[in-house]
Amino acid sequence: MDRKPMRLLVITGLSGAGKTQALQSLEDQGYFCIDNLPPTFIVKFVELCAQSQGKVSKAAIVCDLRGGEFFTSLTEALRDLEGEGFHYEMLFLEASDETLVRRYKESRRRHPMSPQGRLLEGIYEERKQLEELRGQAHNIIDTSNMLSQQLRRKIIELYGEEQGLGQLAVSVISFGFKYGVPLDADLVIDVRFLPNPFYVEDLRPLTGEHLLVQKYIFDNPVAQEFMKRYLNLLEYILPYYVKEGKSHLVIGIGCTGGQHRSVAIAERVGSFLKEQHFTASVKHRDASRNRKGEKSQ
Repeated sequence: MDRKPMRLLVITGLSGAGKTQALQSLEDQGYFCIDNLPPTFIVKFVELCAQSQGKVSKAAIVCDLRGGEFFTSLTEALRDLEGEGFHYEMLFLEASDETLVRRYKESRRRHPMSPQGRLLEGIYEERKQLEELRGQAHNIIDTSNMLSQQLRRKIIELYGEEQGLGQLAVSVISFGFKYGVPLDADLVIDVRFLPNPFYVEDLRPLTGEHLLVQKYIFDNPVAQEFMKRYLNLLEYILPYYVKEGKSHLVIGIGCTGGQHRSVAIAERVGSFLKEQHFTASVKHRDASRNRKGEKSQ
């Protein structure tokens, strides 16, 4: 039976070396991820993915000592995968003894190989038992001197898609400062310096999605110059977020009540981002509040 090729990554290595962080980075890259999958289930999992009609095109599995009967069953499962004609890659994560001790001290967790004994003894034993498996790995990453962000960049370099702009999902949120700044906003811009349609009686009940409101705002030379400069700024900085490995960015655009100016600007920014091939969405958090009778300025 013909199977659609699927990229399968098996992640293993020393406890405390960063397997969970690696898996989270892969999940942000669109991988279907499973943590702590017992090795005996690997072949069945891959078969189910192969039957998904392309819905699962890349998957990552963390297999480690938590699965029990680890070493023998993992070797057998990988051998069975090859026998069934499935291709896989293995990533092995390791770190120095000093680093692993420090991380376990900070997390106050027990090492799986020394639940009742000394931490170092468990690290030594695990390293010894993993030696043969390490030799089979396609890639080995030593995370001893890596910050979380550095590990993320390395994972993206090895297993991510080509660094395209579409990898960064951008949420543009208009809001009113009177209701508070969105807690999850990464970038916030205050557009209260622009002409306010609230003071035009015919425009007051409308929102910034209406063409009349947009015309009123963008006919102003200050608004035109602002949009030019702000979009140029976004065009310049967003590729650097992509390069850094960021998967989601929230842009908050605020005016007083979140009904007119911020909405109009957010619409323009959202359209621009889509033209630049970013994955962008626009949400108007507070626009409906003022249309229900609350006063905006």
